[in-house]
Amino acid sequence: MTRGHARLETSAGGVVYRMRGGQPLYLLIRDSYQNWGFPKGHIEKGEHPEAAAVREVGEETGLDDLDVRGSIDTIDWYFKFRGRLVHKVCHFFLMESPRARTCPQRDEGISACKWVPFDEAQTRISYANARDILRHAHDQVTARLAAV
Repeated sequence: MTRGHARLETSAGGVVYRMRGGQPLYLLIRDSYQNWGFPKGHIEKGEHPEAAAVREVGEETGLDDLDVRGSIDTIDWYFKFRGRLVHKVCHFFLMESPRARTCPQRDEGISACKWVPFDEAQTRISYANARDILRHAHDQVTARLAAV
């Protein structure tokens, strides 16, 4: 099957951080395949990517006090689902939360939420493109901290 025949899916998600002891901690989720990454999900018809990202992060993590700090990047990848090729495009946004308590959306297969420092997040994240998103997010966070 050629990539030109792939079904396009568009999603949005967030890299959420909170400050502890002057250092950022990043929120990772463990999905139903036991992979660690970031909360994300489908953009609904007529929904702006940033609004979808806030909604999806809230649903998957239980966080409802998210401050969007800006856009990070858009990544894409191909995968097969039920024998059909899918081209997934995902817009990521940087978000800050003052709250540490999370509640994984178990009915969607989210089995854990974990706040970790940058170095641990780099090693724990399952996919290279998500590690790239984390690096971009961390660059933004450290630039924000340096400007304060």
